[in-house]
Amino acid sequence: MPARAALLTPFAFPSVRGNAVTVSRIARGLVRGGVEARVWDRSSTDEATIEAEVEAFAPSIVHAFHAWRVGPLALRLARRAEIPLVVTLTGTDANHDLFDPGRAAGVRRVLEGAAGIVVFDDSIRTRVAGALPDVASRIVRVPQAAELETAAPFDLDAAWPGLPSGRVVFAFPAGVRPVKRPLMPLAPLDAVAARHRHLRLGYAGPLLDPEEGKALLAELSHRPWARYLGTVPHEAMASFLAQADVVLNCSLSEGGMANSVLEALACGRAVLAADIEGNRSLVAHDVSGLLFHDETELAAMAERLVVDPALRARLGTAGRARVLADFPPSREIEGYLAVYAAVWQIACTRRGP
Repeated sequence: MPARAALLTPFAFPSVRGNAVTVSRIARGLVRGGVEARVWDRSSTDEATIEAEVEAFAPSIVHAFHAWRVGPLALRLARRAEIPLVVTLTGTDANHDLFDPGRAAGVRRVLEGAAGIVVFDDSIRTRVAGALPDVASRIVRVPQAAELETAAPFDLDAAWPGLPSGRVVFAFPAGVRPVKRPLMPLAPLDAVAARHRHLRLGYAGPLLDPEEGKALLAELSHRPWARYLGTVPHEAMASFLAQADVVLNCSLSEGGMANSVLEALACGRAVLAADIEGNRSLVAHDVSGLLFHDETELAAMAERLVVDPALRARLGTAGRARVLADFPPSREIEGYLAVYAAVWQIACTRRGP
């Protein structure tokens, strides 16, 4: 088993982006599993500094958490040190960058040079293997887990003064960018909010795309039933979700499974999500959540959830049971340790005595 792992990520703590949440959780688990893991954040550290620090760290394995954003740097470091590279495909790299004319060649080089490729769901495995058949044997499915810290409280009433006592709160926990479609639910929910004056929709996440953020804030300015609440620190996310009744996901695509949906299910919240592969990996329609195809279905399902607290409770209970049974943190880390052991064994065999 490799003793040290250098984890490279586009974003790390204190960022609340999906990559940062995933890497932080996995790094903690690797340490518990006996691997000395250190994280390098490309958003805050330049490549030359990362190269020097990783070389001084002398890892046994390099692990990249995004094939396009940090994959080329990770591949260069792994080859220079003659150690294995593992790449976890986290979303946009598998769904978009791999097929983007300007980025595909770079992503392909990284995946072809990786000793192991981790995906969260079989839908991503199928997509990547279809584009790159030669790497199919190196793709391993390691589902994500939910590990919410509960140390910090979130005061929803302070963040949104004047909330009615009988409110039904829909939460949209995601960074504001086009792939998350934050504007999508507003028009279909207008009529629902007009009929049910206690409905509220709160957005929680950083404004990652300036234009999308500007458009969202403009749309919210004339909707008193919806509000942008700012970025909720991950350590306060459990508290925030506990005060929500429904968690909304409107994404165009997900990297196999979304942290926000996993965490909502783990907290026993009802989930209303776009019917895409990444959400279907977690949500069984009308069992552990509701899945919608279009705006009409979103509005109809949202109204069901507003008027039926028993439905919300049933979906939340089933979703929490699914996460506890199928996506515990221990299983996620066992998966990564197995990947590390396998690629390390192959590297040692090739290197010889």
